[in-house]
Amino acid sequence: MTVKAVKMPCTAPNVYTKVPDGGWGWTIAFAFFFVEALTYGIIKSFGVFFNDLMESFDETNSRISWIISICVFVQTFTAPLSTVLSNRFSHRFVVMAGGVLISTGMVTASFASTVVDMYVTIGVVSGLGYCLSFLPTVTILSQYFDKRRSLVTAVASTGECFAVFSFAPAITALKEQIGWRYSLLSVGVLQLSIVICGSLLRPIIIKEQEVKAQPPEEPAETKYMLENEQTRTSIESIDSGVEITTSPSNVPGNTKAEPKSEEPKEHVQMLVENNSTPPEPKTKLLDFSVMRDYSFICYAFFGLFATLGFFAPSLYIIPLSLSLGISKDHSAYILSAMAIAEVFGRISAGWVLNKKPIRKIYIELICVVLLSVALFAFPFASEFWGLMTCSIFFGFMLGTVAGTHIPLLAEDDVVGIAKMSSAAGVYVFIQSLAGLAGPPLAGVLVDTTQNYSSAFYSCAAGMVLGAVFLSLVRPCKAGLCHCQQQCAEESVVEVVPDPPDDFIEMDIGKAENSGKGCDGV
Repeated sequence: MTVKAVKMPCTAPNVYTKVPDGGWGWTIAFAFFFVEALTYGIIKSFGVFFNDLMESFDETNSRISWIISICVFVQTFTAPLSTVLSNRFSHRFVVMAGGVLISTGMVTASFASTVVDMYVTIGVVSGLGYCLSFLPTVTILSQYFDKRRSLVTAVASTGECFAVFSFAPAITALKEQIGWRYSLLSVGVLQLSIVICGSLLRPIIIKEQEVKAQPPEEPAETKYMLENEQTRTSIESIDSGVEITTSPSNVPGNTKAEPKSEEPKEHVQMLVENNSTPPEPKTKLLDFSVMRDYSFICYAFFGLFATLGFFAPSLYIIPLSLSLGISKDHSAYILSAMAIAEVFGRISAGWVLNKKPIRKIYIELICVVLLSVALFAFPFASEFWGLMTCSIFFGFMLGTVAGTHIPLLAEDDVVGIAKMSSAAGVYVFIQSLAGLAGPPLAGVLVDTTQNYSSAFYSCAAGMVLGAVFLSLVRPCKAGLCHCQQQCAEESVVEVVPDPPDDFIEMDIGKAENSGKGCDGV
């Protein structure tokens, strides 16, 4: 079947006969690249302001770090709200509103006088804007692609990694010229371009091609009457001088056929019934039925525990390297190498998951297991090259998981593309618990043990638990499908229709008997 797009105005949705795997989806991928850069890229680059904020507000590092912790928590906690608004209005409107909130929060924060003001402006206002901008974009991108979904999403998500390379040195150089407040103001104005990216998110409607209804078949009795007339004519042509009439009107005991004037009424009635279409069901703003799906529950617990393992290396790799006697410059190289490896990990995961046929959930499981191994390896590194190797390995495996765990919700092994929007909102909401508790939990362990290695061990334990729940997703889905199929088979009642009378055999048999009688005469 060829993909056909119905041309409509720019504000109208794109209507396809099947998932296009391209088309306007490439524009959506382009927009998602910049949305990723202007959301997560800015969040990861915000550390360049830490020292300036501590000096200006005379606060500790832990209190300043709560700015990003609150921001990430609000971003993930309000994910269901993002889903509801997207289903109620549109993905385009929600993303554009999110861009306005992000820019407003950042610009207002540049005039903050206390760290509490930063909690409200960047933590709450911009955090809500990050949620409204990121989640609807990745959701609608998944709807435009099927076979290439994993690859396109992984490549587009590298905008976050490229943003870390470009924004961190650019903001640092800008601070030296105009100060941190005007630099933060410039970042807020730059993030206003998310509104432009949101305007490119045209909705998509998959509408199957209409199949023309075939005319109703003739009744079985009429069909056999015509065949019998043909049989009578052929027999008359063979047996010369003998006329055999086998039409139902001449056969004793047969009732007359229904007049043809009544047939059109039946046909009209059948056409009216076939053309009457049931009203379309209303779209649910947030479908909580995914919570009854055991496979989704297991996948949500995977996201909850795996999120604990996403924080330790980025937050504690530099303190860990400094505690081992490594210089600040070399510690920065380790973090840069981790970001570069993450880019290759995202692209590689998308390329592998794009292959057919492949069970994507098992590939994700292998990546999570290897990511756990990388976390356990950090405490055993004792010098620069050891940490560099662990960072590159961790960055690569982190890219394979971070760039694919949300798009995998669209796979049939989890919930499928039909429920992906609601599932993504609930899934990210559950992740928010780990996003808020992860950094403080690691900090408590470090303060208690006075050893940065304990933070990596705790994150590795969380990743192992995530791998356990991820391994249960496919068995739960297969068991649920088998149970539904068994119930469906039990509910089906086999009805054997009565076979119609075969007028042809009856008439031919009578014709043979009549022929024998004539020969005997």
